[in-house]
Amino acid sequence: MSNKINVTRSSMASIDEYIDEIKDLWDSHWLTNAGAKHEELRELLRKYMKVEHLELFTNGHMAIELSLQALGLTEGEVITSPFTFVSTTHAIVRSGLTPVFCDIDPDDFTIDAGKIEELITDRTVAILPIHVYGNICDVERIRDIADRHGLKVIYDAAHTFGEEYKGRGIGSYGDISCFSFHATKVYNTIEGGAACLRDRVLEERLAQIRDFGIVDEEVVSYVGPNAKMHEFSAAMGICNLRHVDDEIAKRSKVSERYRERLMGAAGIRLSPCQKDVKPNHAYFPAVFDEEVFGASRDEVFEKLKQNGIGARKYFYPITTELECYNKIYDASKTPEALRISRRVLTLPMYADLGLSDVDRICDIILDLRR
Repeated sequence: MSNKINVTRSSMASIDEYIDEIKDLWDSHWLTNAGAKHEELRELLRKYMKVEHLELFTNGHMAIELSLQALGLTEGEVITSPFTFVSTTHAIVRSGLTPVFCDIDPDDFTIDAGKIEELITDRTVAILPIHVYGNICDVERIRDIADRHGLKVIYDAAHTFGEEYKGRGIGSYGDISCFSFHATKVYNTIEGGAACLRDRVLEERLAQIRDFGIVDEEVVSYVGPNAKMHEFSAAMGICNLRHVDDEIAKRSKVSERYRERLMGAAGIRLSPCQKDVKPNHAYFPAVFDEEVFGASRDEVFEKLKQNGIGARKYFYPITTELECYNKIYDASKTPEALRISRRVLTLPMYADLGLSDVDRICDIILDLRR
């Protein structure tokens, strides 16, 4: 279908700009192992994101998993949310840790900070909250809880590239904040990720763990994978970073149009605009109340699909309902996360989505009201 609209579309610099960026790789023949592009991108991102230290990874998942390892967290419980992409939970479990699931705030979909302390035990070693759809967690309350109980805080910040809270880069919160630069994100390096932190020693440890645990030519101190970003991804990241502010501005226009059309429609609840947050308009979630709106989330999804429009039930199912976890955890213990997961739909969102296409999407949705 020629007028098909996907739920997202990767932002890319022009082919000429990218080719120009990678030309010198044919001179250096240095394609990986922290080459010139890698180091340039790391410094550019550190400044752009307003963080002290930053390490790059092959993807956002490895950023989380290896951050847990770098912090020395090898056993114990980690309080987190089931309302996330499965990578978050996998990173905890693959690290030999036990996830303990806290419910979410139904207004902004992030972990309910008011319910964290009741889950802390003598086995709790960390909190791993998730910033969701660009909505940030209650970072101040979480820091207070962590400080009082001696816990580490690792943020899954995959959805919040370029965001700031009270003038601070969002990556500067927590002991470590981890980002995804996957092709579907606001900013991408094709595949990639980063961990932002304030500790130089921890930064060096992460760099070593990321490269098989190699310290030098004769010393291997950690059991690590190969999680290095290569030069072609770094080059794409350098190109895309030049344009990311324009991309976010375009996304803002798309978000405004959705709000103009859908705000106030009975039975549709939109994501809040958080105070003191510089947003990135990463996603546009809408929560459908079938009894009020007259159609279920799934009916809206199918109607859009019939018209060549991709939307996503994101996040559905929640982690604790997935086959690999549902015999271990009871999803009903996080009722808000379960309820939202069965009602939320993320609508198409990308910089080049035309406002006329947004209108068409909204017309189809609103025509389902009964």
